[in-house]
Amino acid sequence: MARKMMLEDGVGEPKFDYDLFVIGAGSGGVRSARTAAGFGAKVAICELPFHPIGSETVGGVGGTCVLRGCVPKKILVYGSSFSSEFEDSRNFGWDINGPITFDWKRLLENKTKEITRLNGVYKRLLSNSGVTMLEGEAKLVEQHKVEVIHPDGAYRHYTAKHILIATGSRASHLNIPGKELAITSDEALSLEELPKRVIIVGGGYIGVEFAGIWNGMGAKVDLFYRKELPLRGFDDEMRAVVAKNLQNRGVNLHPNTSLSKLEKTKEGIKVFTDHGDELNADVVLFAIGRVPNTKRLNLEAVGVELDRTGAVKVDEFSQSTLPNIWAVGDVTNRMNLTPVALMEGTCVAKTVFGGKPTKPDYKHVPCAVFCLPPLSVVGLTEQQAIEQAKNDITVYTSAFTPMKNTISARQEKTIMKLIVDCETDKVLGASMCGPDAPEIMQGIAVALKCGATKEQFDSTVGIHPSAAEEFVTMRTATR
Repeated sequence: MARKMMLEDGVGEPKFDYDLFVIGAGSGGVRSARTAAGFGAKVAICELPFHPIGSETVGGVGGTCVLRGCVPKKILVYGSSFSSEFEDSRNFGWDINGPITFDWKRLLENKTKEITRLNGVYKRLLSNSGVTMLEGEAKLVEQHKVEVIHPDGAYRHYTAKHILIATGSRASHLNIPGKELAITSDEALSLEELPKRVIIVGGGYIGVEFAGIWNGMGAKVDLFYRKELPLRGFDDEMRAVVAKNLQNRGVNLHPNTSLSKLEKTKEGIKVFTDHGDELNADVVLFAIGRVPNTKRLNLEAVGVELDRTGAVKVDEFSQSTLPNIWAVGDVTNRMNLTPVALMEGTCVAKTVFGGKPTKPDYKHVPCAVFCLPPLSVVGLTEQQAIEQAKNDITVYTSAFTPMKNTISARQEKTIMKLIVDCETDKVLGASMCGPDAPEIMQGIAVALKCGATKEQFDSTVGIHPSAAEEFVTMRTATR
């Protein structure tokens, strides 16, 4: 889209420094900036200086997912999974003589090397796309003007026809006495020492995943959450499976329980629960959710409306209450997943600069929880289908011992589930808890996106022997 130039006699639309100014160089911001530049727009993107542990003044190109979220977390998941692999290898003929030791610091060093490499990769992607990169803290001062405080302390102003807010979110703290003694996922990914006793508060993705990570590395883990089961919002049947797997692997579960107070002691941290119990820990992790990162952006002062959580209010095109200001990703608190932020960022660039107004499509978005074994889902849960489906539904389930576990003797089953519309025969939802679930579910998501029916699933030839073939051989309805 051509830039509007100011006429020499002062008549016409004003000239801006940039067509698009992006605040936040995480997944959504980077994707939108690169796509807009590909359409011919003059684009700048601003991000805080790089640091593995984020704060209000440091961050880094790549954002939460790449630097202190999904990517480093999965590296730790891989690291923690070897302990069970060593156990399982015995019945496959492997004898490991002598003690097996784990070096937490070596893993963290390699994790930091990888996220530093990725930080450089993202910078090169932006540079090769012709996007101007600015380092510093940005905030809005007018509808078309951004102020950036650069690392050298200099204040500079930049004008833009369009501004995109893509600043993500930050971890929340439980508001209890002693809360300053706890850490969040940011610090958990960079602890200097591996804790021996860990208490985790929160039964969502982050809490469940870190419970598996630290348990796999030999720590004693207690997981507290307010509901009867962890992973609120997921299929209830799958939530129960995850809870059972965590327990069987040695994680102590405390449902319907929260913390009331933390106290520093010589031995570590004393934890008090709302049931009157007391426990001791080396580390207490708050994993109770995240809040949109809008506090220092001065958005409301220029007329951008926020909701009660601090999220930017947007319409179905990701446009804020000011027509030239847009927002994508966690800062809008819609569907807080990295691939969704990528989709939203692409849609904004197409809408504003590609001449093709495009709404994000939130149907059939797959996701995964990287517990051990992982859980992955796409489409409607059974509970959602009962509430939302126009017709009756049929549920197909399968529970079986994976071939690997029949030899290793690990007492852990794989669970699969399909939700089908009785009248149209369309598959409305799929879920799986078991090895390789995310890899399998990505393919299932394509099928659901294309409107696949149960008959088409049944007519598909499976890959044998594999767990995935079970999705095309579930012939008998469970209920």
